[in-house]
Amino acid sequence: MRQTDTDSSAAKNRTFLPDFCHIRIVFSVIIIAELLAFVLTLATPSARGGDWDYLSLISIYILWVALCSIALLCSLRSVLARLSNNLAAVAAFCLLLLTTAAFSEAAYQISIRFGAGALQINMSHLEFFSRNLGICAIASLLTLRYFYLQHQLKLNIEAENQFRMQALQARIRPHFLFNALNTIASLIRRQPQRAEEAVEDLSDLFRHTLNNAEAQLPLSTEIEIARRYLDMEQLRLGERLAVEWNIDAIPRDASLPSLTLQPLLENAICHGVEMISQGGTIAIQGQRKGNSLTITITNPLPSIDENPPRKRQGMHIALDNVRQRMQAHFQEDGKFFNQQQNNSYQVELRFPYQPYQNNENSNRRR
Repeated sequence: MRQTDTDSSAAKNRTFLPDFCHIRIVFSVIIIAELLAFVLTLATPSARGGDWDYLSLISIYILWVALCSIALLCSLRSVLARLSNNLAAVAAFCLLLLTTAAFSEAAYQISIRFGAGALQINMSHLEFFSRNLGICAIASLLTLRYFYLQHQLKLNIEAENQFRMQALQARIRPHFLFNALNTIASLIRRQPQRAEEAVEDLSDLFRHTLNNAEAQLPLSTEIEIARRYLDMEQLRLGERLAVEWNIDAIPRDASLPSLTLQPLLENAICHGVEMISQGGTIAIQGQRKGNSLTITITNPLPSIDENPPRKRQGMHIALDNVRQRMQAHFQEDGKFFNQQQNNSYQVELRFPYQPYQNNENSNRRR
């Protein structure tokens, strides 16, 4: 079942046709149909151009054609999704013409038998039939072209976001590696046994991050990376570093940009705990409200009495990097906030719940 769903989703992404079962597409088609009805009413001879009865009749006719066409395209979406863009466009175009032809024939036969006044069709069978098919062909081609351009725009945006994510990821990973090596170097002479343990932790971190080509990871892996990093810092700072985890409310399969938590924890240590002589506690909390997830990281800051006050460069670079990757991954739904309150500093991540999907495994199954 999982393989079938994955294949269907992948096939769906190959075609430019949207999901005609979606309410947004249905609403868009209804608006297009009503606009077409107004245009056709205004284009009629002046004797009938302002006839509201005529507008209501043509609106009903076009809406029936549009809604039935959407119903057909919705029911056949799995078939159309397996076709190439050209074949899908031809198939959808033919379905629209066939639907229009069926309703045109039905409308003409009803007019002959029961037509009177506004219901009377004052043209020949062939003229009425060809006129409706011609209008349908023009409107269908314009609508399909619009869907195609929308699909291309979406692909371009996704590709741009992917390149952007890769560029941002390439910047954060060397920064993480250099800081980890500095931590190990500080332990080699003083505590060689702990330095060896730190090297083992770093090898595990390599396995999860530097050797991982994916731009996203599940929260469970992000937590494991963060814990490994904190273990390394614990070797260096000892009892000065305390960490409180309280994120059980967040699903472990929630998707996050790779290396999101570790840079934030690194900032909390380098610009907070490490600068305080007695150390401090970093609190990581998680909340879930419906489909919205929130992760908050709070760390203490040195007081103004700290002598001498020390500042490190690179804090805002890491924060800006995480902010940009959140926006690139979740678009407008990814939020990043940071604020300083008295002697504490807090960063907050807000993002929708998106279950992590291992694209590499999906490709292997296919």
